[in-house]
Order: sequence, then C-alpha cells, then structure tokens
Amino acid sequence: MIASIILAPWAFVLLEERARYKVIYGGRGSGKSWQIARCLLILAMQKKTRILCAREIQKSIRESVYTLLLEQIKELKLWGWEDTKTSIVFKPNGSEFLFVGLWRNVESVQSMEGIDICWVEEAQKVSNHSWKVLIPTIRRAGSEIWVSFNPQLEDDPTAVRFLQNTPPNTILLKVNWQHNPWLPTELREEAEHLKATDPEEYMNVWEGQYWSRSDAQIFNKKWKIQRFTPGMDWVGPFHGIDFGFSTTPTCMGRQWVFDDCLWVEKAYGGLRIETVDLPDYMDKMVPEHEGAKCFTWRADSARPETISFLNNAGYTVIGAEKGPGSVEDGISFMKSFRHIILHPDATMAIDQIRLYRYKTDKHTGEVLKVIEKKYDDWSDQCRYAIEPVIKGRLGSMNDVL
Repeated sequence: MIASIILAPWAFVLLEERARYKVIYGGRGSGKSWQIARCLLILAMQKKTRILCAREIQKSIRESVYTLLLEQIKELKLWGWEDTKTSIVFKPNGSEFLFVGLWRNVESVQSMEGIDICWVEEAQKVSNHSWKVLIPTIRRAGSEIWVSFNPQLEDDPTAVRFLQNTPPNTILLKVNWQHNPWLPTELREEAEHLKATDPEEYMNVWEGQYWSRSDAQIFNKKWKIQRFTPGMDWVGPFHGIDFGFSTTPTCMGRQWVFDDCLWVEKAYGGLRIETVDLPDYMDKMVPEHEGAKCFTWRADSARPETISFLNNAGYTVIGAEKGPGSVEDGISFMKSFRHIILHPDATMAIDQIRLYRYKTDKHTGEVLKVIEKKYDDWSDQCRYAIEPVIKGRLGSMNDVL
C-alpha cells in the first residue's frame, strides 16, 4: 500500500534525506501540507514513530492537522489506523500522531518524551518564545523538526530563525503552485489573474515572498510585472552594472524608455561573481545577433579596476558619476515614470523592488526619507544605466548606444 502513495517530486527529499530541520515554505496552491502529511504517514507505517504536530494556536484538535491526516488516511485507503479523538495511532507498530497548540501549552511540551518528528504547521505565526521552548524539547537522538509555512514578514521569528539565519543541518525546500502537479485549474486562473492585477499581493500569496507593501516601500504602487517586446520607436536599450562585493550581489540590467514608462527587460546577477566571469553574464543580457560589445554599459565607478578589465576585454564600460544626492535624485527620477514595468525575465528586479525601502522610526513607525542600504543592487544599476536620460542628454541614438 505504501508503494501506491503518490508524491510530488520535491517531497521525496523529506523521506530520503536526514536533517535536523526540514523547512518547507512557499505560497498558496503548492500542496505543502498534504504532501507532508503523506510523507509522515509513510514513515509512521514503516517503523514505530512518535510524531508531534504543533501550531502556535490550537483551541481544539480540529484546528490542527488532525483532520488533514484523517482525510489522507481515508483517501489513500490506508488500513490499521485508529482515531482516538486525541491522537491518531497506527495499531500494527504503535506509531502515533499527537497534537498541541504552543501558545497556551508550550511549557507542557517540555514534559513530552520520545518525539521522533515534530511537524510545526503554519509556522509563520509561531513566536520566538515558543521556538525557544520547543526546539530543546525535541531531543531524541536522530529527531527531526519539520517546519511548513507561507512567509509573511521579513522579521517574523520563523523567517529570521530559518531563512535568514539558517541553522546547520537544515534542508530548505521552497515550493510554490508551479511545483504542484495536481493544481486545480481554478487555482491556476486565480494565480494568473492576481499576478496581472496586483503583482505585490501575488508575490506574497502565490510565490511565498515576504509581504512588503507599505508607505516605506520606495516604489510602492509604481511597478508591475508584464511581458513585452521592445518596439522600433523605443528609446534604448540602456545597460547597467552594479558590482558586488563579498556580501552584496552583482546585478546587471537592460532597460528601455517608452510612453513615459521605464521598461525593465532583464535583470539578474548573484553573489560572488568573479571579475573574469562578468563578460559571460554581460553576453547573456544581450541577444546574440546584437552583441554585448556593441553597447555602452554604465557601471559603479567605485570599481575602476573592474571597469578597466572589461574595457580591455573589448566592452565599452563607463563609470557612472556619483556625488552628494545622486542616489536620491536618481530614485526620484525613476519614480517620475508613469509605471516601471518588469518583464518576468527581470528576476532580480522582481526580487528586490518589493524590498527596497525607506527606514522607519523604530518607536513610532514613521517613515523616514532615508534610504536603507539593502536590496538596492537592481536600483543602482538602473540609475547608472539611464544616466543619459536623467541628465537629459538624449540628443540622438548615439547618446544612448
């Protein structure tokens, strides 16, 4: 019977690999919960396993994954399971599922012995206090903690603990609706509609990105995701590079101007890109029949040695002018466009534009017009790239190219 249980490809990692923490996160429609339930049922039937199912708030057992597990047992026609109304037991070997709400009962968890696996569902709601008590409680040799959640805020305790400060011996699995082979047509249509009408909400609900819309978001309500093909009468393309350092990523982009909008065709990069590898990335930014060496690239002038290397390699790279207020002026100019339209291929722009923000007062929450020095790599390369537009030097196409 176990062999007939169908799993999504990503779920086999939960069965086949060992780790102290298995963190499964992402957006709606991924099927995370029922795939995890199936994996735990398989493990419980293979050998005696004590599984604690926890969530932050559980007023009754029916608010836990108790009902989900029973539904899976029924759907898969699994024999040997008994519902005791407080636990679910596999009678052939004594495996059992227990259920607890952490907020009101976290101290009582300390007295639980012999937990092999703890599954924390809807973990985005779990407090730091609950984690501090729960984790040392799951102390049996070889025990595992499975964490499933839809990320909400960047500073939620669960996101900080597992995504930003990932512990050793952790498996991270990001799964979204695209990873669900059984996604209903209705949900797919909902996802595509929200993506077209509210990309910020779409990224949180369906792609598992942090929710970041606020007055502190620098480009709030200014941007959207849309496929496009540049036209003959578009101004551009403008190419920019923001060189990374040891802890910040390199980003390069290709942008256009048309109809009072800024169109971002491509934007990508990454951490620890070596200088000698930059030409390969630049070549991928530009259609092969055009060639990256046929365009002017504007880049971070703080790296003259890198600019010199690229020019010696046959590229035309100019250091962007910097000075007091240049960042603020550039951002103000970018915000003056009617829209900033991001092509789906502009992955780094999509990732960063939501998170690029002004600082807020820690005590009052007031938005301060001071730009945070985080998630600015795409914006910086874009400012460099469209420097001729900002300065009003578009006398001819030669000024662009």
